[in-house]
Amino acid sequence: MLLVLACLAAAGVARAELSQTGNLRISFSGNFTPQALPRDRLAPISVTVEGLLETTDGTQPPVVNQIAIELNRNGRISTRGLPTCTAALLQSTSAEGALARCRPALVGHGGFAASLQTSGKLIPAHGQILVFNGRFQGKPALLLHFFTSVPVRATLVLPMVISQSSKGRYGTVFSSNIPVLAGGLGAITRLKLDVGRQYEFEGQRRSFLSASCAAPAGFPGTIFAFARGSFHFDDGKTIRTALTRDCTVRRGS
Repeated sequence: MLLVLACLAAAGVARAELSQTGNLRISFSGNFTPQALPRDRLAPISVTVEGLLETTDGTQPPVVNQIAIELNRNGRISTRGLPTCTAALLQSTSAEGALARCRPALVGHGGFAASLQTSGKLIPAHGQILVFNGRFQGKPALLLHFFTSVPVRATLVLPMVISQSSKGRYGTVFSSNIPVLAGGLGAITRLKLDVGRQYEFEGQRRSFLSASCAAPAGFPGTIFAFARGSFHFDDGKTIRTALTRDCTVRRGS
């Protein structure tokens, strides 16, 4: 029991994983709240994930053209009764405009940083992300609405398709093909998302994301594979990195 508690404490300290190939380095981090959950039933949670892309020599990183984030299969996603939005409604809108059109479908928010290479210089850009429940090509999806006014005013709508895997540690997969930015001269270098939403449907309280703490009977908690990120680049490189986290069993559960 003491060994388990010590491992839980150690797992709680490390919050980011670093992966590197050549001069390219990715920091992938994430967590969920609350960390005290029932053992045998689902409870509402919110999830935070963040990716940071950089090079060791300060040059422009290669372009990410595909990303996938997988979450542990003890988590569940529910969209029944939750309003949806469409990419068409979000195109060419500011953050305020996107909320005016699709606020009922809002399930998260975040921020991003990017760099634009022009005339031999790297120009930084940053902005905010709104996350909406939606569909893309007939499949459930998160619609990520990127908006920036620095250095220029611009909007990007990025669908992340939601799928389910029946094998392995990870059950829910969020994947996206990232379009070419600024004619191939732009690259997203940081992405942070906070996703979670509770809502009412047919008189019941529901949660967009929920999970349990699947600790063995008699144990106060467990360590588990929380998330895995896969990043594919236009130069052929692929970096995969995984996060291990811990949960505790809620009293009375």
